[in-house]
Amino acid sequence: MDFLALSIFIFTHLSAIAHAHNHKGLHPDRPISQYASASAIINEMQTVATLYYPNSYVNQKSHNPTANNVASPSRSHAEQEHISQYSTHDANSLAMLNSHPTPADSTKPKRLVKKKIRRTKRKADNVVSSIPTGITATVYYDDRYLSDANRVPYSSQVQSSEYDTSNIFSPPSDYLSASTYIPETVKTSSADVAKVVPTATVYSTLDYDPAYPISADEPIAEISSDVYNPQCTWDGVQVNDPVSWNPVAKYKYQPISKHVPVPGDIDNDIIAMIQKMSLKEKIGQMTQIEVGQLVDCNGFLNETAVKYWINEWKVGSFLETPGNHNGRYRWYSPQLFADFTDAVQRIALENGPKLPVIWGLDSVRGANYVKGAVMFPAGIGAAATFNPQFAYDAGRVAAKDTRAAGVHWAFAPISDLGVNKLWSRTYENFGEDPYLSSQMTAASVRGYQGDYKHDRTRVAACIKHFIAYGYPFNGEDRGNRHVAPHELLEYYVPPFKAAIDAGVATAMESYGVINGEPVVMSHYYLQELLREQLGFRGMLVTDWGEINSQVSVYRTAKDINQATWATLDRTSVDMSMVADDTSFGEAVLDLVSSGALHESRLDESVGRILQLKKDLGLFEQPLADRSLAETVGSAQDVKAARNAVRESVTLLKNTNGALPLKNSERVLFVGPTLNSTRFMGGGWNVHWQGPSSEEGDTVYEGFGDTIIKGVEQVTGDAPVYFEGTDIDGSGFTELGEILAAARFADKVVVGLGENTYAENLGNIGELLLPERQLELVHQIAAVTKAPIAVVLVQGRPRRLGRIPDIVDAVINAYLPGEYGGLPIAEILYGKVNPSGRLPYTYPATESQASTTVWQPAYSDYTPQWAFGYGLGYSSIEYSNITASSSTLDTKSPIDVVVNITNTGPYPQKETVMLFTRQTHRFDLAPDNNRLRKFAKVYIKVGQTRQVKLTLSADDLAFWNSDLTRGIQSDALVTLQINPYTQHNIVASVSLVV
Repeated sequence: MDFLALSIFIFTHLSAIAHAHNHKGLHPDRPISQYASASAIINEMQTVATLYYPNSYVNQKSHNPTANNVASPSRSHAEQEHISQYSTHDANSLAMLNSHPTPADSTKPKRLVKKKIRRTKRKADNVVSSIPTGITATVYYDDRYLSDANRVPYSSQVQSSEYDTSNIFSPPSDYLSASTYIPETVKTSSADVAKVVPTATVYSTLDYDPAYPISADEPIAEISSDVYNPQCTWDGVQVNDPVSWNPVAKYKYQPISKHVPVPGDIDNDIIAMIQKMSLKEKIGQMTQIEVGQLVDCNGFLNETAVKYWINEWKVGSFLETPGNHNGRYRWYSPQLFADFTDAVQRIALENGPKLPVIWGLDSVRGANYVKGAVMFPAGIGAAATFNPQFAYDAGRVAAKDTRAAGVHWAFAPISDLGVNKLWSRTYENFGEDPYLSSQMTAASVRGYQGDYKHDRTRVAACIKHFIAYGYPFNGEDRGNRHVAPHELLEYYVPPFKAAIDAGVATAMESYGVINGEPVVMSHYYLQELLREQLGFRGMLVTDWGEINSQVSVYRTAKDINQATWATLDRTSVDMSMVADDTSFGEAVLDLVSSGALHESRLDESVGRILQLKKDLGLFEQPLADRSLAETVGSAQDVKAARNAVRESVTLLKNTNGALPLKNSERVLFVGPTLNSTRFMGGGWNVHWQGPSSEEGDTVYEGFGDTIIKGVEQVTGDAPVYFEGTDIDGSGFTELGEILAAARFADKVVVGLGENTYAENLGNIGELLLPERQLELVHQIAAVTKAPIAVVLVQGRPRRLGRIPDIVDAVINAYLPGEYGGLPIAEILYGKVNPSGRLPYTYPATESQASTTVWQPAYSDYTPQWAFGYGLGYSSIEYSNITASSSTLDTKSPIDVVVNITNTGPYPQKETVMLFTRQTHRFDLAPDNNRLRKFAKVYIKVGQTRQVKLTLSADDLAFWNSDLTRGIQSDALVTLQINPYTQHNIVASVSLVV
């Protein structure tokens, strides 16, 4: 048969079989990462096909995609791989496919999904082509249509891909067509031949680019003969996890020992293990892949995919929850989560290097991705307690519940300083102050880890994000940071130093660049500072895709090989959170093979990784402890979380007897945050971005409450409640009824705040709350003389406009978590006396977004509310501040003592803060006010207590512009107690060196 006859024969069969089958395309709501591939032998043959281009890729002058499709024999193979098109075998097949949708897709429009590949860019159309027997080719098929028994391996070509589903194209009807040759230059070995589905989705090669005309000399692949019947039934809509259980009321746990275990030397048995490992096995241990790569078309575990990653790439770590990556369930119970992780673990122990994998999860304030796990207040709320015990409790409970799911590693605590309040991650950290953050961080690390080398209810903590991530210049997540070196050491480093001193086992470098320098490739930040100066000896992981981002985002490397080389050669990074492809493994193989990178550098990192696995007990028992599941959601944990909320809620204003409320009063409750569990949780709550509006509160399945439910529990009556406006302030609801009710109310409580968000999806251009939310308060205030109290449920300090002037009370509840409703109601009704204090400066204007309490003393500091500010329902009087010495030298610390008296009607927990301020400081402007010590004490009605805080000269040491740390001699130091709530409580000492 000659070539032309063969071409006609192939396409005649393609059309005929396409007509005979039910054809299925890409599911429009599933990311491209859920589609696998079968790879077969490439033959040197050519044929004609119809190509489909998005209109945006058509030459704008000619509107004809063939205008640029001229042969270019001089173009190199690399240039050819820069081209792409959309292809199907003929227009008639396309028409037939559109007229014969499958039941699963019959109500869904067909779409095209953009997919970016490591060395090339590919786009996939949704045109299905039937595959005749006797032909071999490279095809990419929809993995949903394969039964579990008939999985085929992913090809290395697809698994080296970096997926991007942000660009969803129009249906094929919007495309122009032209006849040309299909460019395909990828060649595979016969070992890659796999069985293909009869209705496989055929993908074209590379992105169409008018600058590179299409060659007529490219080969086309043939298609293999073996056929499977696909079995895929899921519509892609997540459902609630069906597992239910009755958590135990109480359980015992091992308190932290006096000995704090720390990462240290690599054991001899680990060294011996490394010496026996192949190069690829070492690279695999340094590779972390996200769980979406392991999820099949029905939302369950794809064991073939797991085997691919373990056998082919020897992967040693996975991360994330299936609930975030097209798993069947929204929120995975500890039982089903452990089923998933244990299955992966068993495969790892039987395949590839036969080593246990370590699983990582963002359990940032509780095991927030495990169904029923108790979530504590977000980091900013924990900091507002000024009580490190709650940071410890949150870490301990998070560790237990994370371990119940078969996960051993928590990406927490978050110890960035939240300097720019526009930043979408403000709520995750412990505030703007270095000392407060350091205290909370150290307690958190001890809570997560405990005696992690022996206690199997604990996990490895991961301090993040190193370093200075919390000061994006423009307020946007991952924005450039402009931080002077001495400021970095003075303010941003201390919380990380506290974590290292507390024995933190792992660390994560930060996204982005500092002063233009990429952190992930920085020898100074990740070797000199972290390892040599701070003494960190644990395992260091990158953030998500950060090596590849040096090429695709920051443009600090020309290609992935260069970015990978710089990261490993210059820094002490041990593991790459890749997280979707094989680019890291391929790059390291290339670098070691070419001699650009020494294999001994890998040994260093693999040693730390395997030592961590050993310390966590994974070589002894890698599977989940199923007995822990019954403690998830325990009443003991709920109580601990609610106690944290009770001490975090911060009263910012209270006049005209607005609060506390009384049961006898007619109270009108209005606002979107008062009757929502998900808004109290924010981001990193069930899902990365929090529950969707479609899921609402139903996703919690009874785990949690709301402020309205809390009010009903406190008062015994259902309150009068109206939403008033949605969370985004898009319009008013029932405004007439609200204003009518307000006229007859004794008091009004309005709940304002933010929708759920995380990372860059939470970027905002201004701090002002949505206009309709603020307008709702103005409308109510215009029709009633009743006192109005505003409750803020928010992840960052949003500006309130004139609201603080027209209302009588303001409460900041931060993000209290799913059990925050009852404690807030208790505070509203005076069952609990609020004792939270602001862990950040609350801006009054947009220009104050980056204002901090420690900024230079000459700078204006007139925010809406100052750092450390907060009120209670009782009056606390401070008196008789004394210092044990009038001088402070390097040999002897001094004691600062103050008396506090509760003159109000309620017992109160009071935070006593010691600030210092120097009258002058040679070389660098002194801080406006610097928190040095604090203590939280309980004081009964009428009681006077003496509080002692110890101050040393080293507490006042600071980093100079020449990067030396010293103490200013002969300086007068002002000692202030709670300067923003108490006045004239000061003393002075002379600093003598």
